[in-house]
Amino acid sequence: MSDTTPRIETERLVLRVPRIEDFERYAELLADEEACRFIGGHMPRPAAWRRFLQMPGAWAVQGFAMFSVIEKSSGLWLGQLGPWQPDGWPGTEVGWALHRDAWGKGYAYEGAAAAIDWAFAHLGWTEVIHCIDADNAASQALARRLGSRVLRQSGMPAPYEHVVVDVWGQSREDWQVRRSTRA
Repeated sequence: MSDTTPRIETERLVLRVPRIEDFERYAELLADEEACRFIGGHMPRPAAWRRFLQMPGAWAVQGFAMFSVIEKSSGLWLGQLGPWQPDGWPGTEVGWALHRDAWGKGYAYEGAAAAIDWAFAHLGWTEVIHCIDADNAASQALARRLGSRVLRQSGMPAPYEHVVVDVWGQSREDWQVRRSTRA
């Protein structure tokens, strides 16, 4: 990726396009059964490699995808989050998946809020959604904290057509009102 690719900095995080050096921690994330319970399940390293290539490929082809989340103080890869809309997806999503050692520290909220700001400002989206399993209490809590609510239920595209998710979300206008009242 060129140096003109997006880079977002928050108080504690850098959000940037994935790089090859992110893969080791990414493979650890995808090997963790609990961490992957709601994102398609854990997978062995060769499958993780193929999945890892999706995000840089989406950045190259469509100009957006999830960012790698890097902790500023350590340079440690914490996970991925950001805009995501593959073919057949239920809408314009900002999603997240963080390494287990990043849980419970507010990183997901900090990064997702910055990614939502970026998606509305740079992609022209009018709505942001989060596809969340009905049993995923942690992601539901994050969606609520972001100001989202359940909009509808939806099936997922193949190969996950058997999965039904709650589609949480909000409009750009609702997001902007919430952001301005917090500022």
